[in-house]
Amino acid sequence: MNLKKPKFWDYKKPNIYSYILFPLSIIVQIIHFLKTKLNKQKKFNIRTVCVGNIYIGGTGKTSLSLKINEILTKKKIRSCFVKKFYSNQIDEQKLLSNKGKLFISKQRSKALIEAEKENYQVAIFDDGLQDYSIKHNVNLVCFNNFNWIGNGMTIPSGPLRENLNNLKNYNHVFLNGNGENLSNIKSKILSISPTINIHEGKYVPLNLKDFNLKNDYLAFSGIGNHNTFISMIKNNGINVVKDIEFSDHYNFKNEDIDKILDLSKKLNCKVITTEKDYMRIRNNNINEIKYIKIDLHIIDEDKLINAIIN
Repeated sequence: MNLKKPKFWDYKKPNIYSYILFPLSIIVQIIHFLKTKLNKQKKFNIRTVCVGNIYIGGTGKTSLSLKINEILTKKKIRSCFVKKFYSNQIDEQKLLSNKGKLFISKQRSKALIEAEKENYQVAIFDDGLQDYSIKHNVNLVCFNNFNWIGNGMTIPSGPLRENLNNLKNYNHVFLNGNGENLSNIKSKILSISPTINIHEGKYVPLNLKDFNLKNDYLAFSGIGNHNTFISMIKNNGINVVKDIEFSDHYNFKNEDIDKILDLSKKLNCKVITTEKDYMRIRNNNINEIKYIKIDLHIIDEDKLINAIIN
């Protein structure tokens, strides 16, 4: 079952619900602290890159993992993906396996052992920053510029898996989005860890020519960064008259799609979604829906890749 994040998680400041839940957040932080101290991290022979997050969902981990693999492949470096199996993340698993070799298991360490057996040089972990059984060579903490850290509190008071001050334990941060709020975000990050490496990415549509910019569109998605998706297509000239947000990894039912298509006819507009969402749709009228393909442009690509391979 997929649940939407509570709206108060993404308020700029904590509200009454955040403070009521704060005692539970303290327990979560204690558990996290104990895991970091008690778990013994194992280092593997294969070079490992963990693309993870502190903010729950929608930080562009999969997009960055795909891009890193694409760049390494062009450099003739044998790279693969490693992902923990979750039954509600089939869409991400398909995206990764369509673009490269994916090793998947209920235990990431087991998948990594298989990658070692096949002599891969670099393993790219899509998620797993809070898996303390593996010592990674490089950790990339992803944030979405639009959501940033929400109200700044840890779960269940807010959307953070661990305290933001833990950034001092990492060497690399990656900011995904369309350039929103960059100066404020960078200032906050550097106030916590002055020596941390901050990398930036921007989403670029690949198939914009497939859309008639004279038409109106109804946009929908079931991803963690819905607002970034809407911002990107609007910035590229697509006129969105209505947008509908579902929970992350939402499993679309036939009636969901039928309602969307009926509404689009009433509004006299076309329907657009993301490639990840399109892969989860099972409907006879799927040909009435178009999806936008995106590419992540890494602004300081050479610096990031050098950190990964050196």
